[in-house]
Amino acid sequence: MTKISKQLSGIAGEYFVAAEFSRRGYLAAITLRNSDGIDILVSNLNGDKLISIQVKTTQNKRKWVLTQKVENETSDKKFFIFVNIPLDKNLAPEYLIIKSTDLASKIYSGHRSWLNSSGKKGQKRNDSNMRQFDPQYFNKDELLDWTQLIDILEKL
Repeated sequence: MTKISKQLSGIAGEYFVAAEFSRRGYLAAITLRNSDGIDILVSNLNGDKLISIQVKTTQNKRKWVLTQKVENETSDKKFFIFVNIPLDKNLAPEYLIIKSTDLASKIYSGHRSWLNSSGKKGQKRNDSNMRQFDPQYFNKDELLDWTQLIDILEKL
């Protein structure tokens, strides 16, 4: 099976996430393409509880590339949802959900640790703007499931 373009993959990821919220009885509004940092605004039907979502999508792999600016996330009402779309179109996407502040903290400390370690040949590592989300480096209590995310939204 072949991959779809990065652009279509990203759009599909946003629609998959929006559909999951809608399926659970919430309003999910996908923002305009040039909205930096927020892909979906999610609200209850009364409109008095609101969270923002940043979606990152890959195809058939469980690693996502981020930029350094993820380390500056400070909102308790923002969440990242990482979507892995399998190449087999009959399989459902995989979702990994994390609070933006938890992601920021973990990415910051993980990148500093990587910088302080030696490269494959013992050399000093060079810093860059690139960061990576790899779920194998996160504890299960740092990642949320859909029920936990909905509970957080309901308690706002």
